[in-house]
Parts: sequence; structure tokens; C-alpha cells
Amino acid sequence: MSTVVTQQVDEVKSTPWSGGRSPFNVEYGKMMMWFFLLSDAFTFSSLLISYGALRFSAPTWPTPSLVFQSVPGTSIEHGAPLVFVGLMTLILILSSVTMVLAVEAGHRNARKEVVGWMIATVIGGLMFLGCQALEWNHLHSEGFWWSAIPNAETLKEFFKEGVPLGQQQMSSHQFANLFFTITGFHGFHVFSGVVINIIITINVLLGTYEKRGSYLMVEKVGLYWHFVDLVWVFVFTFFYLV
Repeated sequence: MSTVVTQQVDEVKSTPWSGGRSPFNVEYGKMMMWFFLLSDAFTFSSLLISYGALRFSAPTWPTPSLVFQSVPGTSIEHGAPLVFVGLMTLILILSSVTMVLAVEAGHRNARKEVVGWMIATVIGGLMFLGCQALEWNHLHSEGFWWSAIPNAETLKEFFKEGVPLGQQQMSSHQFANLFFTITGFHGFHVFSGVVINIIITINVLLGTYEKRGSYLMVEKVGLYWHFVDLVWVFVFTFFYLV
């Protein structure tokens, strides 16, 4: 009698609605990563929507092709709009490609290939951060910073002719605060991703995932890295193109 009861209880626990088995065919850790990315997407969305609301409600705004027309770290100070940020974007996209290749190699349990592609991803992330540091330093040298803008003479270079100085100063303050906040927040995500990728690469070298028989952690980190790349597309569009 007791054996029959035990079998019935086991059958109940194994049904999809009793908690014995997940109704979603997704690994728990991967699902939690998706939840985290969804919440992070709301944060970035709120920041970008705030930028858009201020940008399109302002009577004037710094012209992106005038603000971002130099190549920091070189002698090119004018006449190269979007060249440098285009390079930054290309670097980040290529790092996303190397991450895809690392995940694919993990599916084949190709340890050496995973290490190689992960190192390439880390290098790409560091290069992007280096480019962002150069851009920040260049804008800071021109006078832009949190709650700081260039003097009246320099400020005229970033606006079309005929814009009153008061409007220039007001919109420049808003632009500077939002630019450094949003790109800084994104840069922090890239930095965090680089640190996590380094940790994962070390674990791959130690054979941690080979012993587990799965490189699923590489795929989880890949989701985060692709999310960071996707967010940059929106940041690039809002600040550099619109």
C-alpha cells in the first residue's frame, strides 16, 4: 500500500504544474540573465527617453556634426564628423562577433578556440573603453563636463548661426549632463562586461567548464555582451546622429 502511495506522489511531483519541472525549456541561470537584461533595458530606456524629451522640447541643441567632428588623439580637429565614433562602434560590433564565435566554440567543447575568441572580445572591450576615454578627455578639454560648458566664444562653434547665447548655454548644460551620464553608464556596463569576460576566460583556461561538460556560462556572458552592444546602437543614434 505504501509503495502505491509513493508512486502516486512521485507522479504528482513530475507534472508541469506542480513545480516538479519548469514549464519553460530554458536553463535557470539563462532565464535569470534575461530578467536582469530586461530590467536594465528599462533603465537605459528611461535615460534615453529623458534625453529625447529634453532634446526635442528645446528650441536649439548642439549640432552633433560640429561637436563630434574631431579624431581625439590625432591632429584632426575639424572636418571629420562621426569618424571616431564610427571606429568605436565598429570595434564594439566586432567584439560582439568574437563573442558569438566563442559561444559557438563552446558548443563544440573546443577549449582553445573559446580562449582565443574570449581574449579577442576582452581586447575589443578594452579598445572601446580606451576610445571613450579619449573622447571624454577631448570634450573636457573643450569645456564640456557635468554642469560645465565652454565659454561663450567656443560655444558658438557647436551651434548654427543666429542662436541666442542664453539658449546655447541652457541646451549645452543639458547636453553635457546627459551625454556624460548616459555614455558613462554604458561605459560602466562595458567595463563590467570586460571584467566578467576576463573571469570567464580564466575559468576556461583552468578547465572549469570542461570538467562540467558545458560552456553554458560563456553563453550567459555572451547575452550580456550582446545587450551592451545593442544599447550602444541606441546611444549612438540619439547622441551622434539625431
